[in-house]
Amino acid sequence: MPTPHLRTVLAALAMLLLSACGGSDGGKRPAGNGALTVNLANLPAGLPAAVHIGGPASYAKTIGSGQTLSGLAPGSYTVSADSILSGNMSWSAAAPVQSATVADGATAVVNVSYSSSILALAVREVASVSGAVFLTAPAGDARQFIVERSGRILVMQDGALLGTPFLDIRNRVGASGEGGLLSLAFHPQYASNGWFFIYYTGAGNDIVVERHSVSAANRNLAEASAVLEIIRIPHPGATNHYGGLVSFGPDGFLYLGTGDGGGTGDPNGNAQDFNNLLGKMLRLDVANARGAQPYVIPATNPFAGQSGRRAEIWASGLRNPWRYAFDADHLYIADVGQSRREEVDIAAVSQGGLNYGWNIMEASLCYNAAICNKSGLTMPAFEYDHGSVNGCSITGGYVYRGKAIAELAGRYFYSDYCGGYLKSFLYKDNSITEQTSWTIPDIDGVQSFGQDGNGELYLIAASGKVYRIVRAGTP
Repeated sequence: MPTPHLRTVLAALAMLLLSACGGSDGGKRPAGNGALTVNLANLPAGLPAAVHIGGPASYAKTIGSGQTLSGLAPGSYTVSADSILSGNMSWSAAAPVQSATVADGATAVVNVSYSSSILALAVREVASVSGAVFLTAPAGDARQFIVERSGRILVMQDGALLGTPFLDIRNRVGASGEGGLLSLAFHPQYASNGWFFIYYTGAGNDIVVERHSVSAANRNLAEASAVLEIIRIPHPGATNHYGGLVSFGPDGFLYLGTGDGGGTGDPNGNAQDFNNLLGKMLRLDVANARGAQPYVIPATNPFAGQSGRRAEIWASGLRNPWRYAFDADHLYIADVGQSRREEVDIAAVSQGGLNYGWNIMEASLCYNAAICNKSGLTMPAFEYDHGSVNGCSITGGYVYRGKAIAELAGRYFYSDYCGGYLKSFLYKDNSITEQTSWTIPDIDGVQSFGQDGNGELYLIAASGKVYRIVRAGTP
């Protein structure tokens, strides 16, 4: 056993060794005493920047204004400045990417200077398909899948349409009025399970959603025999207001927006009938289907387990939600109005059970009445009146998340079938800002938007021409 004197010497030696290794923190080196000052110049007051700093030990930070970052470990740091958009004015850094070396006990400086220009958009025709009504693709896929109202899905690869359709169900589709094959959604795990879902109207006007599978032998063809009907919704009478979009939310559930069944003013009161699936947003779990059940009800659906209310319902009070879109944790529903107002309803994806008011209301107006009871109804986040400038039938689009025009990030794009324009707004802090009209050539009535596997946006005209939205001047 060591003597007391020896124990003292050993303890002192241990302290010296710990000190030499950087302290008693288990060998972890402290962050350091370096600093990096990032100065921003020539940005309008109040316009936040998006500057990303990366460095040693996976250091990552994003700042919106000039500041000094302290406590940094020595080493090389990269400063990347995104272009910033306000309305249609773009501010870009003269040097978008810079590097700086931080030394212990010293402060490095990076100056980011911006210049402004007008961001102009254009459209470039990429295809012409008679009856084209929708475009989509699996995430990350370079192809585009174009939905034809008559009942076919075509594949566009490297800018050319393939001769053989991906899917052809024309013998089962009823395309009268607003009906037809209206949309397509790839399963989030499409790369592994090969599932995709279609939304169409049958010969008897029913709304039908089916699951199909891609061929294992040819990824440009669907497997003809692998078909599962998910849901069939009766739609008697009128041949309009079918809704039309099937889509997966960020929660992994399948959503579909159904119209109110048609006719002026929802004569059957379907949108406010909670025992009816028309005039609703539905939410289904198609991943955990059991036996003969093609879908199950998510436990978090607002009416799950309640009698007298269909458990499939996620939201109600919709007239004709022809197109809607998810962006991160928000759902944007563009609901077509009757004769006075068009609207966009925006809510958190997790917020189920909302009633958007139709046919008590048309947007925020009482419908066909001087006054109405608005209690329990959700007002639209955005709306506009009909007229020669605005149009008559909203065509909802997407929030831009592509890379080709990075400044557009976060902007929701929409159009109008009667207006044929391209407009956008930014939804931030529960309010609509930066409403912008983009100058593009007249391309006929815009009946749908599309979004490819890389987040780039497309317009589909009533003529069947398909256009990609690009930065003006892009070849």
